[in-house]
Formats: sequence, structure tokens, C-alpha cells
Amino acid sequence: MKETAERIAEEVLEQLEIRDVFSFTVGGMQINIAESVVVGWIVIGIVLVLSLILTTGLKVNNISRRQALAEWLVEKGEELVGGMVGEEGREYVPYLLSVLIFIALSDCIGLIGFKPPTKDLNVTAALAIMSIILVQAAAIRKKRVGGWLKGFTEPVKLVTPINILELGIKPLSLCMRLFGNVVGAFIIMELLKSVVPAVLPAVFSLYFDIFDGFLQAYVFVFLTGMYIKEAIE
Repeated sequence: MKETAERIAEEVLEQLEIRDVFSFTVGGMQINIAESVVVGWIVIGIVLVLSLILTTGLKVNNISRRQALAEWLVEKGEELVGGMVGEEGREYVPYLLSVLIFIALSDCIGLIGFKPPTKDLNVTAALAIMSIILVQAAAIRKKRVGGWLKGFTEPVKLVTPINILELGIKPLSLCMRLFGNVVGAFIIMELLKSVVPAVLPAVFSLYFDIFDGFLQAYVFVFLTGMYIKEAIE
């Protein structure tokens, strides 16, 4: 039993290790490109190719099935995300949709043998920081700098330190929530593969690799949309 547990632990740690794929030197400084970055580029490439395929030869009348599918996907995506930010935040829907698609595909790309970029804490941290910067930028754009600063004293001046701490707490919670859930699902799948390697892992893979991946993407975007809505109210 102990040997099995140690073997499983070694396999999990090996899978979670983020290796450098290649490196190059700029101005005497070596820059390492991690595996998560390369797989992220692959995800972006897949999205780009699909976008080009679905949006080539668009028409106003007598549209093709491909264009009808593209319009349906955009409409449903805007309905899904638009409700999170409200009417005043509609301009942020394209960003939220892009993040939703990227995280969902990143979580599911493990099905074809790649290591999901969201297993790298640096990737989830970067996504969280970008989202929180957008939230603060949306607040400044809506309320101007004076109104944005005044918001830290609401509802009473006593909570100002707490409101300032939230600038760091919110991205940290987004980052750790996404990273923790993705890694947790991966560890459970590795345990199932080691204990019952026959049929059961394939069944659970439908949940952890597909449904849970989309669910984590939705939760991340939902929280970001909620923060934006609060910031511009």
C-alpha cells in the first residue's frame, strides 16, 4: 500500500511539474519558454483557426450553415455572459467570452495528450491579474479617478483598509480557485487510473476533463463579470 501511494505521488508530481520547452537570449538575458506557454499558444491557434473557418465568406442574405452556426454561437455566448455584467457592462462581453473559451479549451486539451496550461499557477495568476486590472479600469472609466478612490471608503470610512486589501484578495481568490480545482480534478483522475485502471476512469473523465473544465471556466468568468458589474454600478 505504501509503495503504491508513493508511486502515485511521484506520478502526480511529475505531471504537475512545468518544464521549459526552449529558451533564447535577448540582450544577454536568457528567456525560458515553459510548456504551459507553448500549450497556451496551441489553444490560441485552435481558436484562431476555428474563428477563421466560421467567419470566412460572411453574407447578409442566404447565409451558409457555417455562418448560421457562428451567429448562433455568438448569440448564445453573449446571452450567457451578458447577464453577468448587465447592460452597462456589455462592452466587456467580448473579453469575458474570450477568457471563457480559452480556459475551457485549456482545461479540456488534456484529452488529446497535452498538459493543460491551467495546471501552471503562473497562467492562472496572469488570467486573474488581467481580469482584476480590467475591473479597476472599468471602475475608473465609469466613475473617474475621484469616484474610484471614493469607492474605497464606502459604505463607511471604517472599511477602507478592507476595501484596499480586496485589490489583492480578489485576484488571489480567482487564481487559487481555478488552479486548485483544476489540479484537484487531475489528482483524483490519477488516483482512479492507478486504483481502477479499467472502465471507471473513463466515466469520471467525462466529468473532470470536460464538464468540470467548462464549469471552472464559467465560474472564473462569472466572478469576473460580477466584479465588473459591482465596479460600474
